[in-house]
Amino acid sequence: MRAPAIIDPARRAAAALSAVAVLAVAGLAGLWSVRPPAAEPASAPATRFSAERAYRQVEAIATRPHPVGSAANDEVREHLLTTLRGLGLSPEVQDTVSIEGAGLSSSAGGTGLARVRNVVATIPGTGSTGRVLLVAHYDSVQAGPGGNDDAAGTSAVLETARALLAGPRLRNDVVLLLTDGEEACLCGAKAFVDQHPLARDGGVVLNLEARGSRGPAIMFETSKGNGGLVGAYAGTAKPVGTSFAVEIYRLLPNDTDFTPFREAGFAGLNAAYIDGAAVYHGPTDVPAAMDHDSLQHHGSNTLALVRELGGRDLGALKRTGGEDATYFPVPGMLVRYPGGLVRPIAVLAVVAVAALAWPARRQRLITTRRALIAGALTPAPIVLAALLAQALWYLLRLMRPAYAAMPIDPYRPGLYRLAVLFLAAAVVSGWFALLRRRLGPAALAIAGLGWLAVLGAVLAAFVPGGSYLAALPALAGALAALAAITTRGPLSVLAVTLGGAVATLILLPTIAMLFPALGLGMGGAGAFLAVLLGLALLPVIDLLHPRVGGQRGLEALRSRRLGALPTLAAVLAVLVCATAGLLTDRFDRDRPALTQLMYALDADTSTARWISDEPSVQQWTGRYVSGDRHRVDDTLPSFGPERVRTGEAPAAGLPAPRLTVESDTRTGDTRTLRLRLRPQRQVRLTTLHVGAGTPVESATVEGRSVPAREVTGRPWGWGFVFHAPPPDGVEVTLTLRGAGQAKFRVTDGSDGLSGLPGFRARPAGVGIVGSHTSELLAVAKTYTF
Repeated sequence: MRAPAIIDPARRAAAALSAVAVLAVAGLAGLWSVRPPAAEPASAPATRFSAERAYRQVEAIATRPHPVGSAANDEVREHLLTTLRGLGLSPEVQDTVSIEGAGLSSSAGGTGLARVRNVVATIPGTGSTGRVLLVAHYDSVQAGPGGNDDAAGTSAVLETARALLAGPRLRNDVVLLLTDGEEACLCGAKAFVDQHPLARDGGVVLNLEARGSRGPAIMFETSKGNGGLVGAYAGTAKPVGTSFAVEIYRLLPNDTDFTPFREAGFAGLNAAYIDGAAVYHGPTDVPAAMDHDSLQHHGSNTLALVRELGGRDLGALKRTGGEDATYFPVPGMLVRYPGGLVRPIAVLAVVAVAALAWPARRQRLITTRRALIAGALTPAPIVLAALLAQALWYLLRLMRPAYAAMPIDPYRPGLYRLAVLFLAAAVVSGWFALLRRRLGPAALAIAGLGWLAVLGAVLAAFVPGGSYLAALPALAGALAALAAITTRGPLSVLAVTLGGAVATLILLPTIAMLFPALGLGMGGAGAFLAVLLGLALLPVIDLLHPRVGGQRGLEALRSRRLGALPTLAAVLAVLVCATAGLLTDRFDRDRPALTQLMYALDADTSTARWISDEPSVQQWTGRYVSGDRHRVDDTLPSFGPERVRTGEAPAAGLPAPRLTVESDTRTGDTRTLRLRLRPQRQVRLTTLHVGAGTPVESATVEGRSVPAREVTGRPWGWGFVFHAPPPDGVEVTLTLRGAGQAKFRVTDGSDGLSGLPGFRARPAGVGIVGSHTSELLAVAKTYTF
């Protein structure tokens, strides 16, 4: 806070350079804390995790797409069984039908079910107090081979098991669960939770996922009352995670295999690496796209955590509920503290900032009026930077329309992320330069810390896991400023620099994790956190400007021009980064522009149409679809109310699924029908929906009770989506209210559009988006009984 009192320009410049150097070191250290470790070679000791050994499994698993029920998935499963037997284990296959593990298919117009085949093996402990369940899914989406999602998790489980068996036996049982049907409906995990004997007594679940091709393995989700598990995780090879990510993930409509376990009361942690998401669920998610360092991080953390949990008494750790811990990474460790300290720390930050304002006012660094005006104007850069970041992405999409179809981020988002950070820097620097002479740097700095403290208090009340992002920088900044007020010269600069270093170490790693988590489409969130960091650094930023006061005439003009240089430099950096991003992130054969297309044949009318859910129609897709987005659930009820674009297509000679009545019983005003739905071709899924005017009182599909949810406002009512249907068809028993005729709409779906009349293969540089309906070929028919 005393930094502005340095009058000698040379000394001020030296102080500024020294402070910037310290902050640069703190920033690099913070970024290092979320960088994955180097991959270990295949020659690593047998008791260690080796990414190169695990990668051999990735290559064996992800040779081609292998969705649930496919012949390719059968081959992967046999490979897993052979590998586990080679380790001396006795794996089993849980072959069953299961209902969905979350509302994935329900949101698309029906309850999801699947026939799944989970691979289960147990490494017995010496005196087990509970089970550690190591979970990953071995199926892929239909559009891609799943080199990362989730061959990474599956291979990490296999390599972890090998390393465990090479060392001393653990106290607790370790269950290896490689699930099936995760991509379709989470049905494999749900089947294990509901039906397998090993799930009866609960346990601690460690789920391994991937939603990209690189980056650190982040522990992003936990069960409730996570303090004990976070403490165990903190002892892993390189713990990377933040309680803020847990809070955000709980608000998002996302699910993994961890969801059925969490909903069933299991304790556990969920980890994934998420950067490089352009390959997510697409044909480019091949083994070669994987960063081996990310695989190493996934595996080494998992191995260390399993060993830690394997030696503990799991009685207390298996229990869920209670308060969550706050935690975040810093170089060399995971800082963590109980949730009960969140509100006291937030209150302490508010008190510290208020305490700072008193001596600042007594020393005439601020006035009450200037402090109030500064406080009123401080939200401006927070809001403006977020809005400008969103506007930047909008402009980039206008210049590169194919970005609209990317799942999360472009192939090379790094320069665009830097542009967002420089944009936030420009906003903070410009706001500060504009107001520092009118209001004084001390008033602006205290106002910035004040807003950080207030935000920390608000988050403590509503999103406690994220409160540390504002409360701790505010507390550190206020204490540093108090020290700066009571000292002079270099010690004053040192104090505010250390306060800024604390803020940098706390906020910068979270910013680095947040960008790939939310993508550039929500770049405003990254800009928001960057502005918070900028507010915490205002005393240091002031060193980059000429001193306030004493200048007149040309000297004052020169001072204002020098004060504008940081802002102009940041704006120039935005333009350079955005332009360089456009020049370097071009689409080609290896990084194609993504398109989405499917084909639907209505057997009732012998008509067909192309369908695409692209937000804006790409040039290639425009050959097939056009016009405004509209609903298609009149003929394709499994789509639900989703709005898509369509175009007329030649009708292919494909057989429709067959629905037959095996029994029909009427009792009063109810009617019980036993039906069999048989696809007449090789398909990945089949669906059935009942006419909207026929209420369903109860339903059973392949022996599994399915909720008879009432559906309103749609052309068709209750229905289901069955993935990997059995060869002899799907048996359905329905109890309907009303004894009159009932109408049914059935659909089946296979993968691949090549060979269809009117379809032309995509040229080089045009690829397939990772959508569950990409390349879907659907045939639908109506039956009335």
